[in-house]
Amino acid sequence: MLPCKPSNHSSSSPFNKFPKSFSTIFPSATSAFTTYASISASLMLLRSIFNDLIPYPLRKHIFSAISSLFCFFSGKQTIIIDQSDGIEPNHVFNATELYLSTKINPNTKRLKVSKRIKDKGLSCKLDKGQRITDSFNGLELKWRHVCYEVEKKGNVTEKRYFMLRFKKNNGDLVMNSYLPFVLKSAEMIENEMRVLKIHTLGNVHYGSKFKWESIKLEHPSTFETLALDPELKTMIVDDLNRFIRRKEFYKKVGRSWKRGYLLYGPPGTGKSSLVAAMANYLKFDIYDLQLENIKSDSDLRRLLLDIGNRSILVIEDIDCTVNLPDRGHRRHGQDKQLTLSGLLNFVDGLWSSCGDERIIVLTTNHKHRLDPALLRPGRMDLHIHLSYCGMHAFKVLAANYLGIEGEHWLFGEIEVLLGATKVTPAQVAEELMKDEDVDVAVEGFLSFLKQRKMEEDELEKDEASKKAEVKESRELKIEHKYLKKDEPLKKAEVKESRELKIEHKCPEKDEVSKKAEVKESEELKIEHKYLEKEEASKKTKF
Repeated sequence: MLPCKPSNHSSSSPFNKFPKSFSTIFPSATSAFTTYASISASLMLLRSIFNDLIPYPLRKHIFSAISSLFCFFSGKQTIIIDQSDGIEPNHVFNATELYLSTKINPNTKRLKVSKRIKDKGLSCKLDKGQRITDSFNGLELKWRHVCYEVEKKGNVTEKRYFMLRFKKNNGDLVMNSYLPFVLKSAEMIENEMRVLKIHTLGNVHYGSKFKWESIKLEHPSTFETLALDPELKTMIVDDLNRFIRRKEFYKKVGRSWKRGYLLYGPPGTGKSSLVAAMANYLKFDIYDLQLENIKSDSDLRRLLLDIGNRSILVIEDIDCTVNLPDRGHRRHGQDKQLTLSGLLNFVDGLWSSCGDERIIVLTTNHKHRLDPALLRPGRMDLHIHLSYCGMHAFKVLAANYLGIEGEHWLFGEIEVLLGATKVTPAQVAEELMKDEDVDVAVEGFLSFLKQRKMEEDELEKDEASKKAEVKESRELKIEHKYLKKDEPLKKAEVKESRELKIEHKCPEKDEVSKKAEVKESEELKIEHKYLEKEEASKKTKF
């Protein structure tokens, strides 16, 4: 037998068509993960270098140019609707958000669902990055909700916008018909779903700025339930009605369509209830502004520009919320502080024209503490004094709390005591709530008034005695001052009298000495005569 030689298979051999091992085609898991990690790290490094070397505005233009390039070749047109237009809110954005909330369908992948305690149903909105498709006159329109973060001066803020895409040749239809339709639909939806809200300041999630946050306003106060004098109540309602219907009048005379009210009086006289009654009557939202949270005039302007139309801006207890430097006393190095000038500029300055159909209400317990510049007409157009409870206000409260319609046999005595005491409507309401029985509650209130009258009489007596003591002490001080002033005069008079006495005593001494001298001279004369006689007698003897 011939020896068997190993045969060499040619390249066309069928055995060469299959690899000896699958590892020659598929790499190992370790090498695949290594390659993926290397590519990811390289991309992240490139992104970091790109972000560090190229500023954000330039990056934004680059991405916009790339997006426009894709849109050009795709035959689509894009409209961007930003959340704000400069420093003012974009009305189209708000209308779009409300309109698209009615177009949500089961195909939407991610939604924001909320429900407040007293809401009747669920509220749904598009979450960031979500898309929705709408149709209008056979045209397909694609919406997308986009959110991104912007870092500025160390603060990170969130920006939002809606992106609308459609075919290029339908641009006129979208701009002239579809978008006006969205605005009109949103207005109708808002009117149907309108609920009054009260807005307050809340911290922005990003950064240290403030923004308005709202909750449903369900204050039951109305002009029918307000414990006010009927003439004052009628005057306020007529003034509000006149303001609402005079839009063209304000435009004709060149004034901003706004109205200012100053509510002043003791605590518990119904200032906050009157604000709620005004909001319920006009169907206006309330914006409750706390000035102590605001650090500068620019922050104040930004917040006030975010206030919607048909709203009431309320600043309660303005005399004690914050100490506002006046216009002539801005301290050096504090140009960014909150000032009275900044507030006045929005109430009645150039910034007051940024918005229509607004009411500004200031409340205070001490009107005399306010700067006169804040109180003049054009800023606070109507000053409303809310005083202590009178008989008419008491009857309204008795009807509200006890259901008393008409008269009660104790009303006569109560009317006399109400005229002689100072009781606020809040105190009256508290007393009427102490018992559900009508007679017991009214008798209890009468006893309260009598006790209050006794306390006020005692206080008056104490005040009268204190005033008498103060007057007496003042008189004593005045007398003491006069005595101090009279002391030099008295000393001068005493000195003068002493000198006169001395002068009076000196002549007396001279007269005595003169008499003594005369007497002495006479004695000398007598003695001399006697000596002469003796000498004469001696001569006769010799």
